[in-house]
Amino acid sequence: MHTDSNQQAMLGRPIADDVKRVGRLGSVPTILQTVAHTTGLRFAVIARVTDTSWTACAVHDAIEFGLKPGGELLLESTICNEVRQHHQPVVFGHASMHPHFCNHPVPKQYGFESYVSIPIFRAGGEFFGTLCALDPLPAKLDDPHMVKTLELFTRLIAAELETEEKLEHSANALLDAQETAKLREQFIAVLGHDLRSPLSAVQVGADLLKSMEKDARSDRIVDHILRSCERMTEMIENILDFARGRMGGGIPVTLQPQDNLAAELQHVIAEVRGSHPGREIRATMAIEHAVTADSRRIAQLLANLLNNAVAHGAADQPVSVAARCDAQDFELSVTNGGQPIPPDKLGRLFQPFSRGADAAPQPGLGLGLYIAAEVAKAHRGSLAVSSTEAATQFVFRMPVSPA
Repeated sequence: MHTDSNQQAMLGRPIADDVKRVGRLGSVPTILQTVAHTTGLRFAVIARVTDTSWTACAVHDAIEFGLKPGGELLLESTICNEVRQHHQPVVFGHASMHPHFCNHPVPKQYGFESYVSIPIFRAGGEFFGTLCALDPLPAKLDDPHMVKTLELFTRLIAAELETEEKLEHSANALLDAQETAKLREQFIAVLGHDLRSPLSAVQVGADLLKSMEKDARSDRIVDHILRSCERMTEMIENILDFARGRMGGGIPVTLQPQDNLAAELQHVIAEVRGSHPGREIRATMAIEHAVTADSRRIAQLLANLLNNAVAHGAADQPVSVAARCDAQDFELSVTNGGQPIPPDKLGRLFQPFSRGADAAPQPGLGLGLYIAAEVAKAHRGSLAVSSTEAATQFVFRMPVSPA
């Protein structure tokens, strides 16, 4: 079954916008692959369903069903129209043997035996569409955990759509240059909190999948989801730290005497080494006094500086970490080789989003050095940088017992 290529151009603007929004959600391909694996059904789709139309927004097609994003089906020829009316999931594994669906026209029209359709509701309760999967072959779909897992994915899709719309609305508002700074700070604060909802849904779904019987391929998919959760968690924390710093509250710290600060720092170094096995990282620790600090925040500062050094330093030269303290001061430095930082950029390194249009693409949000500087400030300390042909060095200094 193939759709008319002109149908996408005929979509109404709201439907077309929804198709684009779903297409921009980075988690959707993984969700559809996981749905296909969880159900055993080889075709999965996110559909926008209204009282007049059925439109595919994203598709996973391993059976050459022929439907593409933006393609339409006649609404009356879909079971999703029934889901739209009664707002309940529809699940059957063998249509020709089912007491109701054996005589239903839709399975016969499209030639499928097994089918799942779960409604997707927006945050306000508005019906958006369905998460569907089907297959020409019969399937065993009587596991009660399966529908719960798919419902988690529908909530994740809905939450990410809300976030995507807020991104669009905020981006439009930011076109007004006089309001850019104020609106960006408000937007990031809201976004940082709202991201926790879809992240929680992903984590719950991944944990549920991990407890199910699965093969090596599904293990890799679940591990990929969990790694993405860890990365999203880090980004959310950076966003919230940025929002706190920019809105006057500063980054919160809990200052306590730390006797094991060297171990905390060594743990950070080991993590970065594990993430970059080809890079040489040298460490020197000479911490002979207790330091009154927030060890988690000091570890965050080091992680940001170390990841920056690995990302921007020369790959064939080592990165050096040195920590020392005496009775008065604690000092932590990170040094790397490579091209020096141009003088006109040195003064802007600790500003948020300071990469510039000509910077090479790098992972993350461009907040690492800003947050490191804010952590230093919260400890009544300082973070300085120097950069020459010989080396680039960041040095954090603070009193051993800050007031």
